[in-house]
Amino acid sequence: MGALSGVVLVLSAVLVPGASADRVPGDDVIAKSPNLHHLANIPKQGPLAAPAAYGSDWAFKGRYAFGGNYEGFTIYDISRPKTPKVVTVVHCPGAQNDVSIAGNLLFLSTDRSMSDDSCQAVPKPATEKSAWEGIKIFDISDVRNPRYVKAVETKCGSHTNTLVPGKRGTAYIYVSSYSPNDTYPDCRTPHDLISIVKVPLRNPAAASVAAEPVLFPDGGNPGDPPDTPFPNRTSATTGCHDLTAYPDKDLMAGACMGDGVLFDISDPLKPRTITSVRDDRNFAFWHSATFNNRANKIVFTDELGGGSAATCNPTVGQEKGANAIYDIVGKGKHRKLEFRSYYKITRQNADSENCVAHNGSLIPVKGKDIMVQSWYQGGISIMDFTDSRHPQEIAWLDRGPWSDNLQILAGTWSTYYYNGYIYSNDIQKGLDVIDIQDPRTDRAKRVRLDVLNAQSQPNYFD
Repeated sequence: MGALSGVVLVLSAVLVPGASADRVPGDDVIAKSPNLHHLANIPKQGPLAAPAAYGSDWAFKGRYAFGGNYEGFTIYDISRPKTPKVVTVVHCPGAQNDVSIAGNLLFLSTDRSMSDDSCQAVPKPATEKSAWEGIKIFDISDVRNPRYVKAVETKCGSHTNTLVPGKRGTAYIYVSSYSPNDTYPDCRTPHDLISIVKVPLRNPAAASVAAEPVLFPDGGNPGDPPDTPFPNRTSATTGCHDLTAYPDKDLMAGACMGDGVLFDISDPLKPRTITSVRDDRNFAFWHSATFNNRANKIVFTDELGGGSAATCNPTVGQEKGANAIYDIVGKGKHRKLEFRSYYKITRQNADSENCVAHNGSLIPVKGKDIMVQSWYQGGISIMDFTDSRHPQEIAWLDRGPWSDNLQILAGTWSTYYYNGYIYSNDIQKGLDVIDIQDPRTDRAKRVRLDVLNAQSQPNYFD
């Protein structure tokens, strides 16, 4: 573990106010709508700076942002958003390294088979029983010196993790993972479950797997044959990619590869399926989900091409690799998901730019449904889906191509709104801080949170 403070702020691009959305920005150029203002960028640091050290997810607590990276995580002081500072860089390889926070604990997902559960581990074949992957737990009460407390191994590792608060000082970590193989001792087929890790917040060393509920007893979506031509193949369901809880409503939305699911989590150890949907015509891989604040809509994303393909172009079109907006209709156990519309950015992307609908969060405007979202090299888009049948883009920001080919993953992975500002974790370029100045979103600046885990949605107003 190392600490870097007082890092010199480097703006990594030339800003082009009011640039056209009809042409691809040039190298090292940011194009954007006039209502977005790029305030700051901090490049990736130290061992987290390599091209294969992808920036991933975010969590926020107080004045700090915690940015995941395939090689560990970085803690930023964002008390002054125009001049953020790096507080600490934690080198702990593991792939994905999605982050969530509860109290003084940070939970880190490891989705690569490693030689052991330490931060000095190296990759090891999943075919070997001694290989490890799962959840790591850090004490972050001292942000300048996070302390590694505990590791919990989970089946097929932890691609993503979702925090569900419990009672009496307990937190539950829902672990999503997939891609089983009968040659993997700890990740065999069928894998239609999630792992639930119970964490006593005052004694995190006692954390353990408390349940492994099977979410798809019928096996889930069988998907299309592997030789189905791109972009028409629907993935088979073998677990979930991402789960978004809405604890205040006892609900959870599951993006589970071939299925989109609405769950009841009133009993945190026994999530119950309320309803599910499929889109075998246009959705390749159900990737993530976001509720609106009233919890009567869900935005699902499709990670067409696994995030590594050029999908934002006329060849693929506007219905594949898009968001799908569903209304939740009915009450109680009779609730259903009804499709309303697709949303996809319309800006021209180069054939060398990987682009896909990815992680985002609500911008909390009472009476409106507004979401900011990453699209990898498609940039950042802000969507108003108050009218779920007619979503509209109200702001955008887009960098020029990272390279002239698709060999290196690039673009923005996660973009979330927190306490008045937008924070993007760019796969290659690090932290971006963005301000939106628009009458449609100005009221959101009054909303303040102590903690934000985007996959554990808060109720902003009730």
